[in-house]
Amino acid sequence: MYALTGRQSLALFFAIILLCWADCKFNSSPSLQDDLAPLEVKFHSLDFRNVLHWKHPQKAVKNLTYFVQYKIYGDKEWTNSEHCQGIRLLECDLSQATSDPREWYYARVRSFSSEGFSSWLLSHRFYPQWETSFSPPQIKVTMTGRIISVQIRPPRTPLRGQKGSRIRVTKLQKLTFRIYLMHNDVEEEVYETDSCSKELVIEGLRPKTTYCLQAMSVTPRSGRKSLRSSSTCISTH
Repeated sequence: MYALTGRQSLALFFAIILLCWADCKFNSSPSLQDDLAPLEVKFHSLDFRNVLHWKHPQKAVKNLTYFVQYKIYGDKEWTNSEHCQGIRLLECDLSQATSDPREWYYARVRSFSSEGFSSWLLSHRFYPQWETSFSPPQIKVTMTGRIISVQIRPPRTPLRGQKGSRIRVTKLQKLTFRIYLMHNDVEEEVYETDSCSKELVIEGLRPKTTYCLQAMSVTPRSGRKSLRSSSTCISTH
């Protein structure tokens, strides 16, 4: 059997120590990254305003900043969200980057501190057309005798058209609108119009009576409903 000299034994001892130190350091890095990674990265969408949200990591670190990237499902390369690099907020508006409601998207977030970058945390696969919620339409009510005219204004997206005005959600998603007619807080009639109808006329009302109206947006395919609008009240003559 080959015997090591004293100098060789010492060299072997230090080599083993060095290997153990490198292995421990390598294995500890993922744990550190996991501690600094943001939590619960997810999209919230209302009227196609698609905002990515996340929470602070488990490890409390001062001066923590966040970096956001996104991509279309199937793309190989990630794109930096220019306005969400090195931010301290816990959200990033990706409405412009995810403006096609019929595409699937991913986003991811990582944090940066004096200890370096964390690992990335990935969002769920996001499909705006299925996952956005809608606001109720705005209504304007006028009275002529015992006839109520209800002007319906669909909610608008954060996206802008060629003239600079915000695009209506009905340009991107088919909706119907329900109008609830109430008297003394009791629901009397429910009217439904498609998104092409800008006005609803209600006739045959009682004289000298106060009516209140509320509106709701409905997605026909899925049956998803918005909240009801606040009441708008008017009295017949």
